[in-house]
Amino acid sequence: MSNTAESFQPESDAVLGPDGNPVKENASPEAKVEKDEVAQSRTVAAQIPRVSIHIFCEKPETAEAFQKATEDRRLSKAHVTVQMGGIWGGAEHFKELPTPNLIIVETVETGDVIFDQLAELASVCDPSTKVIVIGQQNDITMYRELIRQGVSEYLVTPLSPLTIIESISSLYVDPSAPPIGRNIAFISSRGGAGSSTLAHNFGWLIAEKIKDDTVIVDLDLAFGTTGLDFNEDPTQGIGDAITSPERVDEVLLDRLLTKHSDRLSLFTSPGTLDREFDLDPGAFESVLDIVRKSVPYVVLDIPHIWTAWSKSVLFSADDIVVVATPDLASLRNTKNLFELLKSVRPNDAPAKLVMNQTGVAKRPEIPTKEFAEAVGTEPVASFPFDPQLFGTASNNGQMLAEVDEKSATVSDLQKLASEIIGKTNPNDNKKKSILSLLGLKK
Repeated sequence: MSNTAESFQPESDAVLGPDGNPVKENASPEAKVEKDEVAQSRTVAAQIPRVSIHIFCEKPETAEAFQKATEDRRLSKAHVTVQMGGIWGGAEHFKELPTPNLIIVETVETGDVIFDQLAELASVCDPSTKVIVIGQQNDITMYRELIRQGVSEYLVTPLSPLTIIESISSLYVDPSAPPIGRNIAFISSRGGAGSSTLAHNFGWLIAEKIKDDTVIVDLDLAFGTTGLDFNEDPTQGIGDAITSPERVDEVLLDRLLTKHSDRLSLFTSPGTLDREFDLDPGAFESVLDIVRKSVPYVVLDIPHIWTAWSKSVLFSADDIVVVATPDLASLRNTKNLFELLKSVRPNDAPAKLVMNQTGVAKRPEIPTKEFAEAVGTEPVASFPFDPQLFGTASNNGQMLAEVDEKSATVSDLQKLASEIIGKTNPNDNKKKSILSLLGLKK
């Protein structure tokens, strides 16, 4: 890199803030809260690749925000170093060292002083190094000049961890590439809680009722029931993919998936005991990354086991649904799961609790209110024990809605699907429109 600020490589376009200015953060605390709430409500889906990032802060609170961001799952592959020193510190540090993929520098200065400091930093930077500047002023003129001179992004303090992650991610994601699909993981708090059945019906409702392309991935490799629940008998599935993940591409994936309908595909488990699947978590990660590129929604049916790969898949999911039954073992496990997920996913939306098999005749159970108080979260849905509906669907290889579309269980499950993905059944909107035209209320 040459010795001028203009040497920084030009990068992404401006992103408008709440006030219309193209900056990632707003100096107004009220606007910042609003922006953070919006950021929290959506998932920063893109995993940041294996890049080296060096951060030079001026203020302790900025360094603290970056430290929290480095704990996020989406930065797990990156090598991140955080230290004090600002722009001058960065320029001094790299006088005798090669520069990393990304340098992030904070400044408390204003005006031309910032550009003088950046000229010093540019004189020691490699041509491929990207630079993000953190300033104290929400100044659109400064922003435009920094971008013109090749700075990749300009952020304004105070910063939230999600804003940091989103800003870094945007530098390494091709804007012309199709959006990455969303992983929605279902896991039982105890064996037999019914997470697989709910996951399969959840995915089916997204595909058939909400009309979005979906893949259901059965990760219970030895005892999975996806093939049985959908009355399919595939000869290939996810077992073939994860044993040779380096061979999997979009062409092979299309051959391994079972197309159940126009919008729903199944990645079925082998369902046999002739081999073990104690595999490297990286095998699952690489395969699921390819699946996510093919559809908007990927429903993960995670078995009730605790291995390196199952933890990795669970922790990296965009949304997590924990299915629990109203008994003591389930309560203990649910509480432990929620506490762990909160600690390892500090910047993600909390996991969602679903109660299942409630109201079994003559069976003592923990009331839902007491269960929720102990876990510290209210359930988003509760499904009563209905052996006739669930048993018929299971034995016939059907979904619940195919057995009884008007049941309360199907209605509540569709509401859950709509809430999690933020979309509703298009037919519901048509019905509302017709009723509104007639001056009627639904």
